[in-house]
Amino acid sequence: MKKPPSTPDPNRPAQLTAFDRLLTIMNELRENCPWDKKQTLESLRHLTIEETYELSDAILDGSLHDIRKELGDLLLHMVFYARIAAEQKAFDIADVLNGICDKLIERHPHVYGDIVAHDEQTVKENWEKIKLKTGNKSVLEGVPRTLPALIKAMRIQDKARGVGFDWEHREQVWQKVEEEMREFRHEINGNTATESDRERAQSEFGDLLFSLVNYARFVNIDPEEALERTNRKFIKRFQYLETAAAKDGKKLGEMSLSEMDVYWEQAKRL
Repeated sequence: MKKPPSTPDPNRPAQLTAFDRLLTIMNELRENCPWDKKQTLESLRHLTIEETYELSDAILDGSLHDIRKELGDLLLHMVFYARIAAEQKAFDIADVLNGICDKLIERHPHVYGDIVAHDEQTVKENWEKIKLKTGNKSVLEGVPRTLPALIKAMRIQDKARGVGFDWEHREQVWQKVEEEMREFRHEINGNTATESDRERAQSEFGDLLFSLVNYARFVNIDPEEALERTNRKFIKRFQYLETAAAKDGKKLGEMSLSEMDVYWEQAKRL
């Protein structure tokens, strides 16, 4: 196996010292802090999810200061999990780090082996093929069941694409979007009185969303990020509406939609 040369990092000693410091502090807290001593893999889970979303917020805000802070919080969690596992004599942080290093080397044969890959798509295809060879029964096994549905749709499509199951042109995907829109409109314009009617309409709406996510992928738009930016934009404009209306002595619940729209248009201009 070839080992490509790496650029020397003058900060490596400081990085190793900082990581060693974190491990030391983690051990001290686990042994001496009542709260840290009480934690389990399960009790940390929801906190880790929260920290991940806080990192996501920091990235969307473009705040490098907050990104640094949230990365530290997440790194603490990784070390915490490994410490708990070490107490159970299951594995420790060295096993975790060596495990990911081994996987990275194995799944990058174009860097550490003789495979040639000149573009990102080839790298992804090789990655999925290697996963199947190493025991995965399905390319979709790596998609967590508890992922939010929009992100899950993105990951499912991306992984399917990795083994060649994909449209060839984005025009084909847009035709699929239009087809799903027609099918959804057919269901929603029909009779939705019964539970089965509503289930069919819901199914068609899901198909429409899935096809829109697919099209977004083809035009290099992250649908999760796009929707979140729209959420934030709506919140900002709506809060302006609330504040501006209150300054004029008006209450939203007593205003007509056309009156509220005046403030909404002001918010858009601002």
